[in-house]
Amino acid sequence: MKKASRKTVSKKKSNKRAKSAAKKKAPPIPAGYHTVTPYLVCRGAAGAIDFYKRAFGAREKMRMPGPDGRVAHAEIQIGDSRVMLGEEMPEMGAKSPEMLGGSAVGVFLYVKNVDAFTGKAIAAGATVLMPVQDMFWGDRYGKLKDPFGHEWSVATHKEDLTAKQMAKRAQAAMPG
Repeated sequence: MKKASRKTVSKKKSNKRAKSAAKKKAPPIPAGYHTVTPYLVCRGAAGAIDFYKRAFGAREKMRMPGPDGRVAHAEIQIGDSRVMLGEEMPEMGAKSPEMLGGSAVGVFLYVKNVDAFTGKAIAAGATVLMPVQDMFWGDRYGKLKDPFGHEWSVATHKEDLTAKQMAKRAQAAMPG
Protein backbone atom coordinates (compact mmCIF):
# COMPACT_ATOMS: atom_id res chain seq x y z
CA MET A 1 0.00 0.00 0.00
CA LYS A 2 1.34 3.36 -1.03
CA LYS A 3 1.68 6.02 1.64
CA ALA A 4 0.31 9.51 0.85
CA SER A 5 2.90 12.24 0.89
CA ARG A 6 2.66 15.02 3.46
CA LYS A 7 2.04 17.45 0.59
CA THR A 8 -0.97 15.41 -0.67
CA VAL A 9 -2.46 15.03 2.82
CA SER A 10 -1.94 18.73 3.52
CA LYS A 11 -3.55 19.68 0.19
CA LYS A 12 -6.61 17.49 0.89
CA LYS A 13 -7.05 19.03 4.35
CA SER A 14 -6.65 22.49 2.88
CA ASN A 15 -9.31 21.77 0.23
CA LYS A 16 -11.70 20.42 2.87
CA ARG A 17 -11.19 23.52 5.02
CA ALA A 18 -11.74 25.82 2.04
CA LYS A 19 -14.98 24.04 1.08
CA SER A 20 -16.17 24.06 4.68
CA ALA A 21 -15.33 27.76 5.07
CA ALA A 22 -17.13 28.58 1.81
CA LYS A 23 -20.27 26.83 3.04
CA LYS A 24 -20.15 28.63 6.40
CA LYS A 25 -19.58 32.07 4.83
CA ALA A 26 -22.65 32.00 2.57
CA PRO A 27 -25.47 33.92 4.27
CA PRO A 28 -28.99 32.47 4.05
CA ILE A 29 -30.11 35.57 2.16
CA PRO A 30 -27.53 36.68 -0.44
CA ALA A 31 -26.10 40.18 -0.28
CA GLY A 32 -28.26 42.68 -2.15
CA TYR A 33 -31.49 40.71 -1.67
CA HIS A 34 -34.36 40.99 0.80
CA THR A 35 -36.50 38.23 2.30
CA VAL A 36 -39.17 38.62 -0.39
CA THR A 37 -38.09 38.96 -4.02
CA PRO A 38 -40.74 39.26 -6.75
CA TYR A 39 -40.36 37.07 -9.85
CA LEU A 40 -42.11 38.32 -12.97
CA VAL A 41 -42.90 36.15 -15.99
CA CYS A 42 -42.95 38.26 -19.15
CA ARG A 43 -43.79 37.67 -22.78
CA GLY A 44 -40.76 39.38 -24.29
CA ALA A 45 -38.53 39.54 -21.19
CA ALA A 46 -35.73 41.42 -23.00
CA GLY A 47 -38.21 44.17 -23.88
CA ALA A 48 -39.51 44.16 -20.31
CA ILE A 49 -35.99 44.75 -18.98
CA ASP A 50 -35.56 47.70 -21.34
CA PHE A 51 -38.95 49.08 -20.27
CA TYR A 52 -38.13 48.78 -16.54
CA LYS A 53 -34.85 50.61 -17.15
CA ARG A 54 -36.61 53.50 -18.92
CA ALA A 55 -39.75 53.63 -16.78
CA PHE A 56 -38.50 52.76 -13.29
CA GLY A 57 -34.78 53.52 -13.48
CA ALA A 58 -33.99 49.81 -13.05
CA ARG A 59 -30.43 48.56 -13.32
CA GLU A 60 -29.80 45.19 -14.91
CA LYS A 61 -27.81 42.99 -12.53
CA MET A 62 -27.63 39.81 -14.62
CA ARG A 63 -29.16 38.06 -17.62
CA MET A 64 -29.03 34.38 -18.51
CA PRO A 65 -30.12 33.46 -22.01
CA GLY A 66 -31.88 30.15 -22.63
CA PRO A 67 -30.98 27.74 -25.42
CA ASP A 68 -33.36 29.58 -27.78
CA GLY A 69 -31.72 32.96 -27.01
CA ARG A 70 -34.68 34.29 -25.00
CA VAL A 71 -34.16 35.45 -21.41
CA ALA A 72 -34.36 32.35 -19.20
CA HIS A 73 -33.61 34.34 -16.06
CA ALA A 74 -32.62 37.92 -15.31
CA GLU A 75 -32.37 40.19 -12.33
CA ILE A 76 -32.89 43.93 -12.14
CA GLN A 77 -32.62 46.34 -9.27
CA ILE A 78 -35.17 49.06 -8.59
CA GLY A 79 -34.07 51.29 -5.72
CA ASP A 80 -32.72 48.97 -3.04
CA SER A 81 -34.66 45.88 -4.18
CA ARG A 82 -34.08 43.11 -6.68
CA VAL A 83 -36.73 41.81 -9.03
CA MET A 84 -36.21 38.55 -10.87
CA LEU A 85 -37.83 37.89 -14.22
CA GLY A 86 -37.85 35.51 -17.11
CA GLU A 87 -39.50 34.68 -20.38
CA GLU A 88 -42.93 33.12 -20.57
CA MET A 89 -42.40 29.34 -20.82
CA PRO A 90 -45.78 27.62 -20.45
CA GLU A 91 -44.16 24.20 -20.87
CA MET A 92 -42.34 24.92 -17.59
CA GLY A 93 -45.40 26.44 -15.87
CA ALA A 94 -44.18 30.03 -16.38
CA LYS A 95 -47.18 31.94 -17.74
CA SER A 96 -47.28 35.68 -18.30
CA PRO A 97 -50.23 37.92 -17.41
CA GLU A 98 -50.92 38.16 -21.16
CA MET A 99 -51.30 34.38 -21.39
CA LEU A 100 -53.48 34.29 -18.26
CA GLY A 101 -55.64 37.25 -19.26
CA GLY A 102 -54.42 39.38 -16.35
CA SER A 103 -52.50 39.09 -13.12
CA ALA A 104 -53.72 38.46 -9.59
CA VAL A 105 -50.49 39.84 -8.15
CA GLY A 106 -49.10 43.36 -8.06
CA VAL A 107 -45.78 44.85 -7.03
CA PHE A 108 -45.72 47.79 -4.60
CA LEU A 109 -42.97 50.41 -4.94
CA TYR A 110 -42.18 53.18 -2.49
CA VAL A 111 -40.40 56.01 -4.28
CA LYS A 112 -39.16 59.49 -3.32
CA ASN A 113 -41.51 61.39 -5.65
CA VAL A 114 -44.48 59.35 -6.85
CA ASP A 115 -45.72 62.10 -9.20
CA ALA A 116 -42.41 62.39 -11.08
CA PHE A 117 -41.94 58.60 -11.03
CA THR A 118 -45.41 58.03 -12.50
CA GLY A 119 -44.86 60.66 -15.20
CA LYS A 120 -41.63 58.95 -16.28
CA ALA A 121 -43.33 55.52 -16.32
CA ILE A 122 -46.25 56.84 -18.42
CA ALA A 123 -43.81 58.43 -20.89
CA ALA A 124 -42.09 55.03 -21.21
CA GLY A 125 -45.38 53.26 -21.98
CA ALA A 126 -47.09 52.43 -18.67
CA THR A 127 -50.88 52.77 -18.43
CA VAL A 128 -52.56 54.50 -15.49
CA LEU A 129 -54.96 52.21 -13.64
CA MET A 130 -55.49 54.68 -10.78
CA PRO A 131 -54.27 58.28 -10.85
CA VAL A 132 -51.88 59.37 -8.11
CA GLN A 133 -53.73 60.88 -5.16
CA ASP A 134 -53.44 61.36 -1.42
CA MET A 135 -54.82 58.33 0.41
CA PHE A 136 -56.36 57.92 3.86
CA TRP A 137 -53.49 55.73 5.08
CA GLY A 138 -50.91 58.50 4.66
CA ASP A 139 -49.42 57.72 1.25
CA ARG A 140 -49.63 59.58 -2.05
CA TYR A 141 -50.51 56.57 -4.19
CA GLY A 142 -51.40 55.42 -7.71
CA LYS A 143 -51.46 52.28 -9.86
CA LEU A 144 -49.84 51.52 -13.19
CA LYS A 145 -49.86 48.64 -15.64
CA ASP A 146 -46.73 47.93 -17.62
CA PRO A 147 -46.84 46.86 -21.30
CA PHE A 148 -46.24 43.24 -20.19
CA GLY A 149 -49.39 43.02 -18.06
CA HIS A 150 -47.87 43.50 -14.59
CA GLU A 151 -49.52 45.92 -12.17
CA TRP A 152 -47.43 48.28 -10.06
CA SER A 153 -48.69 50.25 -7.07
CA VAL A 154 -46.48 53.29 -6.55
CA ALA A 155 -46.41 55.54 -3.53
CA THR A 156 -44.57 58.15 -1.54
CA HIS A 157 -45.21 57.95 2.19
CA LYS A 158 -46.35 61.35 3.45
CA GLU A 159 -47.47 60.91 7.06
CA ASP A 160 -47.31 58.38 9.88
CA LEU A 161 -50.73 57.65 11.36
CA THR A 162 -51.94 55.67 14.32
CA ALA A 163 -54.31 52.75 13.68
CA LYS A 164 -57.11 54.86 15.20
CA GLN A 165 -56.41 57.83 12.88
CA MET A 166 -56.26 55.52 9.87
CA ALA A 167 -59.56 53.82 10.79
CA LYS A 168 -61.28 57.21 11.17
CA ARG A 169 -59.98 58.36 7.78
CA ALA A 170 -60.95 55.04 6.15
CA GLN A 171 -64.50 55.43 7.44
CA ALA A 172 -64.69 58.95 6.00
CA ALA A 173 -63.15 57.83 2.68
CA MET A 174 -65.40 54.76 2.32
CA PRO A 175 -68.74 55.53 3.97
CA GLY A 176 -70.78 52.38 4.15
